[in-house]
Amino acid sequence: MSTQGSGASPRPWHGVHKALADPLRIRLLEALWEMPQSARELADHVDLPPDRLYYHLNHLERAGLIEIAEYRPLARGKVERVYTPAVTEPPSDAANPEEMAEFLGSMLDATRADINAAYRSKQTGGRREVDLHRGALRLTDEALAELRGHIERLATQFGDRDAPGVWTRVVVTVVDLQDRPSPDAAPPRQRGRHE
Repeated sequence: MSTQGSGASPRPWHGVHKALADPLRIRLLEALWEMPQSARELADHVDLPPDRLYYHLNHLERAGLIEIAEYRPLARGKVERVYTPAVTEPPSDAANPEEMAEFLGSMLDATRADINAAYRSKQTGGRREVDLHRGALRLTDEALAELRGHIERLATQFGDRDAPGVWTRVVVTVVDLQDRPSPDAAPPRQRGRHE
């Protein structure tokens, strides 16, 4: 069903990628994937005062990415909202190209912030590991499917929230640098040495 045109209801994920087009919101959502937290607790993850986070938390809540898990009582009769993720991850095929580009740019900005924080910690005597690899591989459709399978198995194997260890950001990007041949196209002929 197409959502473009007059009077059509928006796609369920419309606006999700726009809500995540801010690296701070990505970092907040990722912190909530670790465990439900209040704005006060989240403020420690992003080095900002809690009152600066409500605007961003409202964006995530309106997009359906987080929800209020509970209202926690505080001193003097006050309460604070504790947020939890409403979903694990939006499907990438639900975004238009502009939304996806903004989302990926924000992911890279959030990753840059993680790398900067890790190096700052290392400079002050902390122990954080940072490994970067950038390369190009020649992958057939079958090899690409195999690589995706390996990545998915690793994410499942090490993604257990209750397992011991340190939370570690892993960003893997697989981007074709040229168009893939269609599955029914014949392979290009190789020229012989004596042609």
